Order: sequence, then C-alpha cells, then structure tokens
Amino acid sequence: MSTNEQKAQQLVAEAEKKLGPRGFFGSLFGGSRVEDAIECYQRAANLFKMAKNWPSAGSAFNEAANLHLRAGSRHEAATNYVDAANCYKKSNINEAVNCLLRAIEIYTDMGKFTMAAKHHQTIAELYENDSADLEKAVQHYEQAADYFRGEENNSSANKCLLKVAQYSAQLENYDKAIQIYQDMASSSLENSLLKYSAKEYMFRAALCHLCVDVLNAQHALERYLQQYPAFQDAREYKFVKTLIEHIEEQNVEGFTDTVKDYDEISRLDQWFTTILLKIKKQLNDSPDLR
Repeated sequence: MSTNEQKAQQLVAEAEKKLGPRGFFGSLFGGSRVEDAIECYQRAANLFKMAKNWPSAGSAFNEAANLHLRAGSRHEAATNYVDAANCYKKSNINEAVNCLLRAIEIYTDMGKFTMAAKHHQTIAELYENDSADLEKAVQHYEQAADYFRGEENNSSANKCLLKVAQYSAQLENYDKAIQIYQDMASSSLENSLLKYSAKEYMFRAALCHLCVDVLNAQHALERYLQQYPAFQDAREYKFVKTLIEHIEEQNVEGFTDTVKDYDEISRLDQWFTTILLKIKKQLNDSPDLR
C-alpha cells in the first residue's frame, strides 16, 4: 500500500469519527464537524486518485457528495457526484452511471439543463464505448438532445441526434433513423452553409430505406430529388440507384462489385459497412425482393 493510500484511509477514518457514532444526523448540531468530514473525504479522494486507487477515490467523493446533499448544498453535491463518476469510469461503469444520474437529478431540479444534457451525453458515451449497450446509449443521447434543444443549443442537440440515428439503424429501428436523417437533410437545405451536407443525410436515409423495402427507397429518392435536385449528380445518389438495380435483378455479384468500387473512391466507414451487409444479407436470403 502506498503512502498516499495510507494517508487517504486515515482521512476516511477521521471523517467517520467526526460524524460520530450516530452518523450524519448525530452531527447536525455540529455543522463544522460535517464540513470537516466533507473536507476529509475530498482530501482522501484526491490522495486515492494520486495512488490510482479509482474505486476508493470514487467512494470518497460519493460520501462527500451525500453529505453535501443532506446538508442542502446541492451544487457542491452534484460536483462531487461528477468527481466520483470520473473516478468510477476507470473501474466500475455502473457506479459511474449511478453517480452521473444523481448529478443529473440535481441539475434538472435546479434548472441547469445544459449541465444535465452534458452528463446524459457522457452516460451515452460510456454505454457506447465501454459496455456496447447501444439501446441505453440511444436513450441517453435522446435525452441529451432534448435538453440541449430546450436550451437552444441546436448544434449539440444535432450531434446527439445523429448518434441516435446511427445506432437506431444498427439496432434495426430504421423508421427512427430515417426520420432523423430526413429532418437533418431538410434543416441543412435551409442553411446555405450546411446545404452541402444534406446529400450525406439523404444517402444514409436512403440506405436505411433500402434495409426495409426497395420500393420505399425508390420513392424516398424521388422525394429527395424534389427537395434537392443537385442530389441527382451526387456519387451517393448514383450508388444507391445502382444498388437498387442489382437488388431488383437479384444480382449479388453486381451488388458486391458496386460496393467495392465505391469504397475504393470514397472509403466506407464501419456504419456504412454494417448497413450494406444487412442489405446484402436480405438480397441473399430473399427469393424475390421486388
């Protein structure tokens, strides 16, 4: 055990002693003892961090947060819950999420929705990267987007919604993904600076349509051309049209070659690869996709 850990454990013991045998409520008549205990827990947490003992650091910050909350210091409590979560991220994802949810509850009660949104986004990223629980990631990205939108932070809201669309498509909730991509395309067309990005959103939406039904994908392309005639000259549009032709002809080899040729010109990322494989699987499995 390192020197820092030993000092930290001594501070935790000192905090517990200051609270007395009856715990927190036994020390309500001695406010300074509560404040001293909080300080001990916070100092202990920082020493545990220096020793890279992340579970103990998280626990100490969590104790400090609980004391702050019971004493009515909500902002300080939320801050310490976030500190605890940052330590737990390195050792226990579930505890990190629990601490962030406590902080979010405080921030929403205080009307600090931008802070709440940021922490929902952090939870989504934890589920996205560490536990690969895409359904929970989608839930928290949606909540983050809702709070960001309510605070007129449309840029952050859109980033979260694009994550919702990305993972909804991977989870085969294509209707949700399509709606988001189409909304993004429409809003992009209303802004001269963002107009060029509309074709990518239409491209993604069209592929999601193609995962469901060829006819709907064709109708979607027609609607997109009415909205954005220049889309007809885009490589993405021609690519989807060619895929539709191969699917209607049940030409698996042609489908594969078209994807390969496109990838050599415009590198397809993991999302596109996943969606195209889903489309190809339907082509392989279905005797008649027309």
